[in-house]
Amino acid sequence: MKTKATKQRDLEALTESLQSAKSAMVVSFAGISVTKDQEFRNALRTAGAKYQVVKNTLARRAVKDTQFEQASESFKGVTAIAWTDGDPVVLSKAMSKFMKDNAEKYTFKTGVVDGKLIDVAQLTTIASLPSKEELISKLLFVINAQAQRIVTVINAVPRDLAVVIKQIGDKAPAGQAPAAEAKPAEAAPAVEEAQAEDAAPVAAEEAAPAAAEEIPATATEPAAPAAEAEAAPADETPAAE
Repeated sequence: MKTKATKQRDLEALTESLQSAKSAMVVSFAGISVTKDQEFRNALRTAGAKYQVVKNTLARRAVKDTQFEQASESFKGVTAIAWTDGDPVVLSKAMSKFMKDNAEKYTFKTGVVDGKLIDVAQLTTIASLPSKEELISKLLFVINAQAQRIVTVINAVPRDLAVVIKQIGDKAPAGQAPAAEAKPAEAAPAVEEAQAEDAAPVAAEEAAPAAAEEIPATATEPAAPAAEAEAAPADETPAAE
């Protein structure tokens, strides 16, 4: 049997621990084995919670002037309290699962989460929410995804600009080539005219000697009949004899 001094120490320790807690669950049990009790304690410890079977008078005194005082009406029969100063969702998940798996042994009485009294239905609702770690993980995923998109866009700007510049550079010579080729084409007639003008005097000079050489040939043509005339009497003379 505990002495008065021991009970006082237990009261002070429980009071101090509950004052810093963010949430607490009150449960009852019947006909449990040591193994089942240890299983329940381990599940709560994994969730970062503390667990203690308490006397109702001690529990009422411990929660006085705290946010858990509103749960005092549930301190009847066999009473055990699980509380945490961490994420209440994690405790709610562990508590809800164990209550469902061991409904014939454990009974959920009430709970206080962030200063609000909850029942078993609300416990199930809270347990279905993502935990703080899950929310942080999702938030980091969203932030990283957005940051990745921003980096992709930033990197795409100079890359696209370089592609555009390259395309302009590739197209510029092809566009200028026709203009360069057009100029010699336009100048071709003028060059041909100049060459024709330069060639004209040369042709005239070459034609002049040719004409001069042909003149004697035409002058000697009338002499041919004279020779024929002289030759004719010679042939006719013997005929006359």
